[in-house]
Amino acid sequence: MQSLQPLMDQNFLEYASYVIKDRAIPDIGDGLKPVQRRILHTMWKMDDGKFNKVANVVGETMKLHPHGDASIGSALVVMANKEYFIEKQGNFGNLFTGDPASAARYIEARLTPLAKEILFNPDLTEFIESYDGRNQEPVLLPCKIPATLLLGAEGIAVGMSTRILPHNFNEVLEAQIACLNGEELPVLCPDFLTGGILDAEQYQDGNGKIRVRARVEVQDEKTLVIRDVPYGVTTESLIQSIQDAANKGKLKLASINDYTTEEVAVELRAMRGVKAESLLKPLYAFTQCEVSVSINLLVIRDNQPVLMTVTEVVEHSTKRLLTLLELELKLELEQLRHKWHRGQLEVYFLQERLYQLLEQCDSYEEVLERVEAALQPLQPKLDLPITKEDLEALLSIPIKRISRFDQKQAEANLKKLQKSIREVRKHLRELRPYAVSYLQGLKERYGELYPRRTEVESFEEVRKRDVAEAVEVGWDKQSGFIGTSVKSNHTISCSSVDKLVLFRKDGRYQVIKVPEKLFVGKDVMRMELLDTKATYNLIYAEGESQVCFAKRFRVEKFILEKEYRLFTKARGAKILHLSAGPGVMLEALFVPTPRLRKTRELVLFDSLLVKGAQARGNRVSDKPIDKIRQLAAQNLESPQLGFPDSQG
Repeated sequence: MQSLQPLMDQNFLEYASYVIKDRAIPDIGDGLKPVQRRILHTMWKMDDGKFNKVANVVGETMKLHPHGDASIGSALVVMANKEYFIEKQGNFGNLFTGDPASAARYIEARLTPLAKEILFNPDLTEFIESYDGRNQEPVLLPCKIPATLLLGAEGIAVGMSTRILPHNFNEVLEAQIACLNGEELPVLCPDFLTGGILDAEQYQDGNGKIRVRARVEVQDEKTLVIRDVPYGVTTESLIQSIQDAANKGKLKLASINDYTTEEVAVELRAMRGVKAESLLKPLYAFTQCEVSVSINLLVIRDNQPVLMTVTEVVEHSTKRLLTLLELELKLELEQLRHKWHRGQLEVYFLQERLYQLLEQCDSYEEVLERVEAALQPLQPKLDLPITKEDLEALLSIPIKRISRFDQKQAEANLKKLQKSIREVRKHLRELRPYAVSYLQGLKERYGELYPRRTEVESFEEVRKRDVAEAVEVGWDKQSGFIGTSVKSNHTISCSSVDKLVLFRKDGRYQVIKVPEKLFVGKDVMRMELLDTKATYNLIYAEGESQVCFAKRFRVEKFILEKEYRLFTKARGAKILHLSAGPGVMLEALFVPTPRLRKTRELVLFDSLLVKGAQARGNRVSDKPIDKIRQLAAQNLESPQLGFPDSQG
């Protein structure tokens, strides 16, 4: 077994690293997961301006992606529905209703002009062998804008996960421009294709959480119409949540009608005697008309998973933009200089009719030597040395071009090339202004295609307790029943969504929903509304030794209806005192015995630290306790809730 331990450790580490880096988490360099990168690279290789069958794209991508066609097809559909890099034709599903896309053999796709402009440049792309060694795939695409923020991402890896929300195209580019100009970056809020209303009060620059609401219109006194769905919600799941709330009596609805096609339209009709406007708060409280979304902006940076912010992603992408533009300009400058060099040689070669030297030479080597010697007077005017490749290019000029040589046109072309060279050099000197104009050009060409769909505004959280039906929970100690239908003098006023906590004499406790009628037994000593911030004071005897311990605790983490223990189960273990709130002082009276000098012990709970409910607590005394007497209960933060049984 010991010999297998290192092998298991190594294999698990490799597996975890693979899942994190090569499957689930996007790379900040181009903002893509590996499957997305492979799809886009394959579509670029296949691109001829026409739509391709998705099935063909999937098949070609399988040469690079080792996980089968299903993952490729679903990733392509998801990316196409984001509308940035893939243009779709056919039924790619419906974001609003959740309907799936048609089979891959029926739908078609191609790259968008935006994708072709910002994603690809083979001269700047590093390639590695694919999984089977037969093909080359890009390590990263030279993406010039933060695709991570545009597309968003969700992924679960080993021991970590990421959830990045999509942002608006124009706002992301404006943030990059502000970064280039050295200005303070604007606050970027998510933007969803499904629209809705966004409250970003708890949004922490790409982390934290947000709340999203559906846009609900009051059409008339009896009718509400839902026009948007929150992020991650479909009309099917939304209607199901509304129906469930209506069945439980949370919403008084006469009918639900779904008229959604290209736009969301879910009609809700109120019952007789109920106004439509009064249904708004229950809709937000009990249905998916309002959802909370937690965010975790985790990306791969320098081969390591890193938790980042939106601001950091924008700054990183802007630095990468400057690097890519500088490399592109340098490549363009080299190409222009080479083109001008060749053009200057060609003009001189044809103008001086050096091609006539071919008639006077007996061998090709002699031709090369004589032409090179004849071109030497031009060398001082050139930026680059004359090479053998230049000579061979001149000697390869066809007779047709020689006969139609136009010196004026050739010199005009050289002047244009010189002007272009000067412009490129200027851009290299003033790289940041050039990058700003590049981004502004992207906004002008594509900005209208991506308007903001989600409205950002603050709205108050509708708590379920505030809109739930008020009920009275009765507790019949004689029969052991509790519930809203139980008649008793001991009642608690609460709402139908509240939770109750029950404490039993033997130290067991559990949290339950408000029942209609439930048998809990006769050993329940305390029942009250659950308040996770409430502090309880406890003294208990630990088994037959009757050694007593005191502690303060809170009921914070639990599973509904599951029984927990306040102390270890043992014969004779029992609760001697249980109360809630601060300022509680007790007097513990010891069992009288011969030679007993100290007969009592004071216990001030406020001096004890608040611990977990399962903590053992502080020992009160080694002596057995006869009874507990409460001396004071001062400065209580709130009235004591529930029904305490005998304190002794």
